[in-house]
Amino acid sequence: MEPPSASPRAGRGPWQELLLAVSLLTFWNPPTTAQVTVESVPPNAAEGKDVLLRVLNLPGDLLGYAWFRGKSVETNNRIVSYVVNTQVITPGHAHSGRETAYPNGSLLFQNITLKDTGYYTLQIITNDVQVEQVRGQLRVFHKRSTTGLPVGSIIGIALGVLIGVALMATLAYFLLCTRTGRPCPSQQLHIPGLLAQPHERGSYIPGITTP
Repeated sequence: MEPPSASPRAGRGPWQELLLAVSLLTFWNPPTTAQVTVESVPPNAAEGKDVLLRVLNLPGDLLGYAWFRGKSVETNNRIVSYVVNTQVITPGHAHSGRETAYPNGSLLFQNITLKDTGYYTLQIITNDVQVEQVRGQLRVFHKRSTTGLPVGSIIGIALGVLIGVALMATLAYFLLCTRTGRPCPSQQLHIPGLLAQPHERGSYIPGITTP
């Protein structure tokens, strides 16, 4: 289901008017309905993924709600507000353009970043002018490879293994040459101006005799 269209206003709007009306009617009243809770889906998410702050047990007699970044409900921290009777969603000062609010109170974050990590406060008002606040939390971590290691570490490990295998193979070859008496590549080096010749007792180089 598509969310209602959002109003472009980010300052004083339907949510401030609703709060003003509530403040004139009553003070804080303890909620009498089931406890409203917020859960993050998924609980932990990698950068670039989408995360939903899902609201559970939202009252049926809802006047409206608002989401705030952080633990306070100051105007500058308001992400979005929703008024039920008009079905108008109004972005707030803290709206980044990646948040989508739904009539059931849930808040969707798209393409999350590490800066989105932290607490979020949901403020709700019911028809019997009860005001309640509940918090949710987003946990965002660096995106890693499927093995859980950074790509650079995987490349380093692979290179280390290949070099180790090459060294072991070279050592085994030289040991084989030593035991069998076969000439090794190091004994067949051609140096400009000098020519190594096979000899029964060793290699002969003009001016140099090896045993």
